[in-house]
Amino acid sequence: MAPRPIEDRWEQFYRYGPYAALTLATLVSAVAADLLMTRAEMYTAGALVAVAYGLQAWWGRTRPRSAPAAPAAMAYYALRTVLAFALTWLNPFFAIYAALGYFDVEPLLPKPAVRIGLLATAATLAGSQSGGLPPAHLMNWIAFGALYVLNSSLALFFWNAGMREEEKARVQAETIAELERTNIRLEEAMAENAALHAQLLVQAREAGVDDERRRLAAEIHDTLAQGLTGIITQLQAVASTRDTDPGTARVHLDRAAALARHSLGEARRSVHNLVPAALEHDDLPRALGKTVTGYAERSGLRAEFTVTGTVEPLHDEVGATLLRIAEEALANATRHSGAARAGVTLSYMGDEITLDIRDDGCGFDPAALPARTGTGGFGLGGMRARAERIAGTVEIESEPGQGTAVSARVPLVRRI
Repeated sequence: MAPRPIEDRWEQFYRYGPYAALTLATLVSAVAADLLMTRAEMYTAGALVAVAYGLQAWWGRTRPRSAPAAPAAMAYYALRTVLAFALTWLNPFFAIYAALGYFDVEPLLPKPAVRIGLLATAATLAGSQSGGLPPAHLMNWIAFGALYVLNSSLALFFWNAGMREEEKARVQAETIAELERTNIRLEEAMAENAALHAQLLVQAREAGVDDERRRLAAEIHDTLAQGLTGIITQLQAVASTRDTDPGTARVHLDRAAALARHSLGEARRSVHNLVPAALEHDDLPRALGKTVTGYAERSGLRAEFTVTGTVEPLHDEVGATLLRIAEEALANATRHSGAARAGVTLSYMGDEITLDIRDDGCGFDPAALPARTGTGGFGLGGMRARAERIAGTVEIESEPGQGTAVSARVPLVRRI
C-alpha cells in the first residue's frame, strides 16, 4: 500500500503531542507558580502532572494504531479532560494541555459525544482566558461567560465545517470510485463492441458474398439458362425441318443465333450488375411489350400485354426486377405448363406497381412443390427473392388443370 504522510503525521501527533503539550504547560506554569499558586497547590499540581504522564504512558501502550477502541478511548479522553480542568484550576497556563481536547475529540469519542467533549474543553479554556478558575469577581464571571460562548461557538463551527468537508470528501471519493467502475465497465463494453464490430464485419462480408452469389445465380438462370433452353428449342426445330422446309429451318437458325447473342450480352451485363439490355433504351412498358412479343414468336404462345394507370419513370432496380419476374413466368408457361395463351398486365397504382402474369397451362399445387436444392432451378423462389430484395412480394395462385397466376407487387420508386 502507498505511504500516507498526512495520516502518519496525525498519528505521531496523537501519540507524542500530549507529552509535548503537557511538558510545555508544566514548564510555563512552573515559571509563574510563585505568582499564581500556593505551596500546597504546587504539590497538588505536581501530583496531577505525574498522573497525567502516567495516563499518557498507559494510553500509548493501549491505543491501537488503526482505530482506538471506543470504551478505552472514551475513558482516556474523560480522564485527561478532568486532569486538564483540575490543573487549569490550579494554574491557568495548564490550558495549553487542555487545548488537546479540540484536536483528538473526534477520533476518540463517538459522534454523539463529540459536542460534549468540545463544550467541556471550551469551558476549561474560557476559565483560563478569563483570569483563572474559579472566576474571582463579577467581571471575571462575565468574561468567562462571553469567552465560553465564543470558544464553544468557534469549536462547534469548525467541527461542523470539518464534518461537511469530510462528507464532501467522502462523496467525492465515492463518485470517483463509481466513475472508475463505470470506466472499467465502459472499457469492457468497448472491447466487447470492438469484438462484435469485427464479428459483424465478417458476417457482413459473408452476407455480401452470399448475396452476390444468389444474384449471379439468379441472373445466370434468367439469362444463360433460359437463353440456352431457347437455343436448344430452335435447334431442335431446325433439325426437324431442314430437310422438308429449308426456309422455316433457316428462320429457326436465325432465332437461335439471335438468342445466343442476346444471352451473351445479358450474361456480360449480369456480371457487371448492369440493367438488362431491354431497359437500356426503353422504359418498362415497352421493354415488357417486346419481351412478351419475343416469347410469343419463339414459342407460338398467344400472349397479350396490357398497361393500366399512369406510366411513370421507375428506378432501374425496380424495372429490372419486374422484367426478370415476367421473363421467368413466361418461360415457365412455355416450358413447364404447356400453356397456349398468356396475359401480362402491368399496373401503376400510386405508390405501388403490380405485375400479373396468367396462363391457361396445366397448373400445379403450390403447397406440394419440393424444396429447392442446389441442383434445382431458381424459378418461383428466385421471383420471390427478387421482389423481397426491393421490399416487394410475389403471390402465386394455381391448381392442377386450372392454369397459373403470378402476381408481383413492389413499391413504385421513381427514377431520380
